[in-house]
Amino acid sequence: MDRRTRLGIRIGAAGSAFACVAALGVFTGQPAQAHPGHGASHCASTPQPQVVSVVPATSYDDAFDHYANTGGAWSGADSTYSTRLPGDRELWSFSDTLVGPVNADGSRPDTTPFVNNSFVITSRGRFSSVIGGTPDAPASVAAPSDPTAWLWSADPTVSGRYLQVPYLQFHRTGTGPFDFAWQKNVLARFDAHTLKLIDLTDLPSASGVEWGSYTLHQGGYTYVYGVEDLGAEKYLHIARVRGTDLLGHWQYFTGSGWSSAETDSARVMDGVSNEFSVSKLGAGYVLITQDTTELLSAHVVAYFSCSPAGPFTGKTAVYTTPETGAFGSYGNGNVYTYNPHAHPELSHGNQLLISYNVNSFDVDDIFGDASIYRPRFIVATFTGAGIPAHGSVDPIGRP
Repeated sequence: MDRRTRLGIRIGAAGSAFACVAALGVFTGQPAQAHPGHGASHCASTPQPQVVSVVPATSYDDAFDHYANTGGAWSGADSTYSTRLPGDRELWSFSDTLVGPVNADGSRPDTTPFVNNSFVITSRGRFSSVIGGTPDAPASVAAPSDPTAWLWSADPTVSGRYLQVPYLQFHRTGTGPFDFAWQKNVLARFDAHTLKLIDLTDLPSASGVEWGSYTLHQGGYTYVYGVEDLGAEKYLHIARVRGTDLLGHWQYFTGSGWSSAETDSARVMDGVSNEFSVSKLGAGYVLITQDTTELLSAHVVAYFSCSPAGPFTGKTAVYTTPETGAFGSYGNGNVYTYNPHAHPELSHGNQLLISYNVNSFDVDDIFGDASIYRPRFIVATFTGAGIPAHGSVDPIGRP
């Protein structure tokens, strides 16, 4: 396969979901179904939080664009997870990544290499890329031993001296562009200071849940959120480990309590995207996701809960991505947006930094215009009981 065909695997995943939804005749605009959770739907009977305003985080957009266009290394990617590292650094963990310089006209050379995962480090306004291999033959920062398989990033976290990154392992099932499937979940451990890969370890995978859509440290536990991806339908699942080590003993939310049996993991709700987030907000929690109750939705929505295990209720519109579709900012019906999630370590008070990804069903588009295949950022401001009246988002690179 050539580079464009291999990159099309990621695009093909969305395309096959589109075909599946269309074939099933699923209509848009249906409400997500919340399943029994653990905790009240509103915290202490207080009013549900409200979205006051949402604005583009242009400083983040501009900084990533400038680095991508001038750095000569990372030129665009998706997933866009983040976590703080020792030494006043922020790690951004990406999945499919295009590597190399961008032409003066904003296009990418046809020979631009492609890897399945990468890191970008920001610190005091400076950017740097972490990509495996060599400049002439770049490689992913983490890869399975099976040459027909690859790893896509989930949400990283730091535990002691380790950076822990859950990855989703996919593998080839044939020779066609859509002949691939999720295989299992794995955990990559890196030295948190040097970012050298230490080992890869299998994570729970028997129930078919793609774990690691998001991680949350709260109340002595790390909550691990995952998706049961059935194509047209996607269901939220929740697990947790005591402390911060994802190699610890996993417990699975059953809908009313916790079990050590992975097969007891319950569907908490539907309508979530493959990547989403659950963050502390005032006295409760906010879940940020693409609205997958709609076909290829441009809508970012929020749900609220009193507990990190839900139930998540009160579906609230947050943002409509302006890039999407023929009437979007690119004027291109192939352009779509997906997988929004928050960056709470960069957010304070009543403001929340949120990223989402932009892509195209036509791979030629992301070579012709490098800006298409890059993250975008917005800042959402909330109000409600227990939420501070003021907030802020850290400057990019936290100078």
